[in-house]
Amino acid sequence: MLDLKDKLVVALDVNTLKEVRKLVNTLRGKVKFYKITNRLLAQYGPKVLQIVRKMGGKVFLDLKFHDIPNTVQYSCYSSTSSGSSIMLQSICSYLPAGLKENQGFKNIIQAQYPVFMITVHTDAGVEGLRSAVKGAKERAEELHIDRPLIVGVTLLTSEKPEADALGIVLERAHWVKEAGLDGVVCSALEARKVREAFGNEFIIVTPGIRPKGYSANDQKRVTTAREAIDAGANYIVVGRPILDAKDPLKAIKDLSD
Repeated sequence: MLDLKDKLVVALDVNTLKEVRKLVNTLRGKVKFYKITNRLLAQYGPKVLQIVRKMGGKVFLDLKFHDIPNTVQYSCYSSTSSGSSIMLQSICSYLPAGLKENQGFKNIIQAQYPVFMITVHTDAGVEGLRSAVKGAKERAEELHIDRPLIVGVTLLTSEKPEADALGIVLERAHWVKEAGLDGVVCSALEARKVREAFGNEFIIVTPGIRPKGYSANDQKRVTTAREAIDAGANYIVVGRPILDAKDPLKAIKDLSD
């Protein structure tokens, strides 16, 4: 049986904060990482991130930033933490270096609810991808927290291009590597070749994960959790197989088989 605790990312594709709290509470101790998209952020803003962090989860912010480099930079700057940076920047500017190691100061940092991972779409181009790293790094340094991982979305698992999917993913993975990002989001069907090309330090996030016999829904390129991990995935993203289950914990166990 697979141990998914350090690999499973549950997609919080639900509609209310009540559903968020219920699911995260149910999965507490079994799931570390939760993916949040505009589906929740458009309605509830940073509050949803704060709920997940307060309940012990880590946030994978999947907004697929794709814009001019300046906008991508400041989008990643703003997304690095869900707290208020203006007040904290003011505090930091007056604190002696030694005081920043004080436990009280660290508690203020913790209240910022740092984000674990952010997505940028590779269509932003190499310059846009570089800007993403620049923005996140600047904000993290201001807040004295670790920079979130930044991964480039190569090709959606709902897409089935006429051209060679592997060729597209590998080309965009090269852009990601050149720009200094941490890795890519791609299907497990391309993950093995990405791992071979870019080495063990390159992060690979694979959506489109389905247990055997489960409907692919709108996904075109799907695999099982085991197939994804065997192909080199660091993280697997799972939504509907868990969200639609009467027993989410059993659904996770089924993924592990």
